[in-house]
Amino acid sequence: MFNLIVSSGLRYPSQGKIYGSRVFGYTADEISERFMPNGLLDIAAVAALPTLLMEEGTDDQVAGVARLTRIVEKGRDYEFSYILDPDVPKLTNSEVYQLRSELDLEEFEFSTNHWAIKDVDLFQVLYRKRFASRSKSIVFELSQKPINPKLVSFMMPFASEFSDVYSDLKLALEAEGFQCRRADDMWVNHHVMSDIIELICTSAVIVCDLSGKNPNVFYEAGIAHALGREVVLITRLADDVPFDLRSIRYIQYLNNGEGRKPLVDKVVERVKAVV
Repeated sequence: MFNLIVSSGLRYPSQGKIYGSRVFGYTADEISERFMPNGLLDIAAVAALPTLLMEEGTDDQVAGVARLTRIVEKGRDYEFSYILDPDVPKLTNSEVYQLRSELDLEEFEFSTNHWAIKDVDLFQVLYRKRFASRSKSIVFELSQKPINPKLVSFMMPFASEFSDVYSDLKLALEAEGFQCRRADDMWVNHHVMSDIIELICTSAVIVCDLSGKNPNVFYEAGIAHALGREVVLITRLADDVPFDLRSIRYIQYLNNGEGRKPLVDKVVERVKAVV
């Protein structure tokens, strides 16, 4: 996967300039030929590349992932405009420097303005950095399996009084093409908590039933929130919602045939909205 590395000494917001003689420095010959056949820059192909934008230096200079919106040839040089990706946190050059081997960057590249194209997966490198820098839990191990965009998991007591709630929601969501699971539906690990953590890690949405103030469900909701998962809170009584969660919208329901119908409609609507 090709990515453009831009070190250009930016002077204006969202704009930059690169000397033609410094285009594709520190770039393998076969890659240069691909993106500049016969010495002519393939502007469309270059503009389509994910771009790591940075200034010179290895300290606290700001770097970021951007998309080039315009490249214009000015004589032998090139002017360009860009938009920083708002979903990717900004980096510092010192952080990029620490990743130089994974990004196939040489030390000299941090001290000269240039464009380079590298045959590396920029987003995979940044993803690894993000998770490698996280604190590790000493209580349980997070699953490394990818999120299943169709998986909805349910955190609720295993008591029989919750069976009808789960059955009604499962039936409606599966009719919409989703998969539904509770921890008691699976036996992958020896410890039930490991199965619960795996469900939370791999689910697109987690529905937490706070009815009865079950401490296990509160704990699981906290883990899901900490991992940045989409969480749908449901409860029979408003008083069962902990103080710290009352600022978050929740769905209140009655546990009978008539009361579960609006619950099902609202949960399905919410799940479809966030996935």
